[in-house]
Amino acid sequence: MLVAFVLAAMAAAPAESGRVLKWGCDAQGGAPYVFQDPMDPNHLVGFEVDLANAVAARMGAKAVPVQGQWDRLLELLARGDFDVALNGVELAEEKKRVALLTQPYFAAPEVLTVRRGDAGAPRAVEALRGRRVGTLPGSLASRILERAGAEVRTYDGGQNEIYEDLRLGRTDAVLLDDPIAHYYGDLEESLERVPGDFGEVRYVMAVHQGNDALLAELNGALAGLAKDGSLRDLYQRWGLWNAATARLIGADPAATAIPTEYERWRASVGKLPPLWERIRQRYPQTLPLFARAAGMTLALSLVSMLLAIAVGVTVATGRRYGPAPVRVLAAGYVEFFRGTPLLIQLTMVYFGLPELGIRLDPFVAGCIALGLNYGAAEAENYRAGLESVPAGQSEASAVLGLTRWQALRHVVGPQAARISLPPMTNDFIALLKDSSLVSLVTLTELTKTYVNLGNAMRDHLGLGVMVALWYLAIGLPFAFLSKRLEGRLGRHLRRSEA
Repeated sequence: MLVAFVLAAMAAAPAESGRVLKWGCDAQGGAPYVFQDPMDPNHLVGFEVDLANAVAARMGAKAVPVQGQWDRLLELLARGDFDVALNGVELAEEKKRVALLTQPYFAAPEVLTVRRGDAGAPRAVEALRGRRVGTLPGSLASRILERAGAEVRTYDGGQNEIYEDLRLGRTDAVLLDDPIAHYYGDLEESLERVPGDFGEVRYVMAVHQGNDALLAELNGALAGLAKDGSLRDLYQRWGLWNAATARLIGADPAATAIPTEYERWRASVGKLPPLWERIRQRYPQTLPLFARAAGMTLALSLVSMLLAIAVGVTVATGRRYGPAPVRVLAAGYVEFFRGTPLLIQLTMVYFGLPELGIRLDPFVAGCIALGLNYGAAEAENYRAGLESVPAGQSEASAVLGLTRWQALRHVVGPQAARISLPPMTNDFIALLKDSSLVSLVTLTELTKTYVNLGNAMRDHLGLGVMVALWYLAIGLPFAFLSKRLEGRLGRHLRRSEA
């Protein structure tokens, strides 16, 4: 995934000044905003990728995309993870309280999509009450549906899933922005648009509060692109030119160019190629992305597990042998981190600590959250191992003149380790999978890479098998290593007993 962002950044003409404009986006959303090119997954494309490059060029800078979760882009912006949020950020009053917003650069109607020929489908705002309607979380469409009294179904995955649920009858309708409806809903012959006015959305760029200079530069760049026709040409290439945007930037609403990028995207995803063709051509192209993501997953998991082991040993020893206050603190630690969701802990570490003046790197924050969470589980594993060793072992050690530390290190510890090794291995495998949560803090690991590619290529099954194999390739060697260590410890202990 990181490779894709680097390649996308390299596509922009390098600025002589060396200035970089970092912009936050989420490639998980899919076309036509920011997504992996289905024909070349190592390349990031989308109309907002082109827009970011054009705006940066006007400013004498190079655009560098930064991956972030879409509904948290403004929080990441507030942390300073990037300079500008540019990925379908909707103009709304509540956003003005947390960020500075540029002039809108795109406008589009909200589109209601239903199953073709469904006589009972809702076809007016009033008819949405009590009906199951799919949309994106935190969007203008979701607020419209809530006001209408609809049963709102939001999706954190790709936009294609929303229309797929409608096609399968799991929802009654979908309300989303026109670009999404055009790229996904309109391709399904079994679905149709409902004529009518369901609202209008406008997209803006967001910058950090107080950064008025950057805001003025962005507005100036957008005005220049609108004046010389660059915005119109860009939207026409992606098949997004419409009357609402024409009114917004003061241009002729008539389309005069072929939507080349839209046609290219439609040709690449309109019909999924045969499996053998995907295995020979498409899947090998994804290997660099998956390899980089696997490296991130493995590094994050190893560092987090080492922290968890260190914390677990300390807490288990303190709870087993420490004085009363230490035992109480150790028990409280275990119950807190074991009893609260990892996602909340990660959010507190990454977004909460900056409120106290502590701003952590995303990798460090992810390792700390995972390590502290799994440290509680490891502590219980090691405590169970220590308590399983017969008391006579400690008593015999004392008779032989060993200190408590020596007895723990040479007698009790090895026996406890053999008992704790299997659950510790299980915890490491579980940590590998839970590392997917770090996508919240701008890190792109295996699961995030799979979701991005699956949404862009509209191929969740084949790519799902690939990512599963990657996880197995990472986890199985550690399972085999654990089994061998357990066997060696067992032989050593049997010889000692003999």
